[in-house]
Amino acid sequence: MLGTGLGQLASEITDATEIPYSDIPNFPVSTVEGHSGKLIFGRLGGVDILAMKGRFHFYEGYSMKEVTFPVRVMYELGIKTLFVSNAAGGMNPAFKVGDLMIITDHINFFPEHPLRGKNFPTGPRFPDMHEAYDRSLIDLATEIAREKDIRVVYGVYVGVQGPTFETPAEYRMYRILGGDTVGMSTVPEVIVARHCGIRTFGISVVTDLGGFDVPVEVSHEEVQQAADKAQPLMTEIMREMIVRSDKE
Repeated sequence: MLGTGLGQLASEITDATEIPYSDIPNFPVSTVEGHSGKLIFGRLGGVDILAMKGRFHFYEGYSMKEVTFPVRVMYELGIKTLFVSNAAGGMNPAFKVGDLMIITDHINFFPEHPLRGKNFPTGPRFPDMHEAYDRSLIDLATEIAREKDIRVVYGVYVGVQGPTFETPAEYRMYRILGGDTVGMSTVPEVIVARHCGIRTFGISVVTDLGGFDVPVEVSHEEVQQAADKAQPLMTEIMREMIVRSDKE
């Protein structure tokens, strides 16, 4: 699942079959700039993959069941591992714009839970979330980043509804609660993936910083520009992870 401005990985898929979301029954349609809205089947590094170029967000007016419906489809298609990326605001003072943050955990601030309602038979009523982000995949990403001399940082992603960017006070609050980045996606998809027994790996591109002494204005265009610059590094890590994790 490729987030805002992070679709470059999809361009490297060979033997690709692209299906617009609008052609798939029950699929929502992405309404956000930077999310092109295609499901892509193909191969990357010799590995069969399914890529979502563009995702759906709760703030677009979709229910959580609609936001996470693609993960349910992935499960039925036999997907074993889910890679997710996002553009996020950083509030850790050690972070810089353009950093790649490997997600080690998340905090769910969405007002609706994706598992609310009748339990799907893909998992238990009360799924365990002690390791929402697979430790072995985090270790693999760390090894690859070290080999390729790519700076990575680690931290907790805070998932919020949006669509407003955070106020300075909100940034500071999320930081006090243990967050390192904040964004408007990822958490619902990861929860449903874990409910389905799909192991997950997540990475945030730090596209802006907030909560510090001097308030910094941010726009969607600036977020996209920062994501574009970080894309090649994120793509390099994910591409190699897909190849190596398949061999394992």
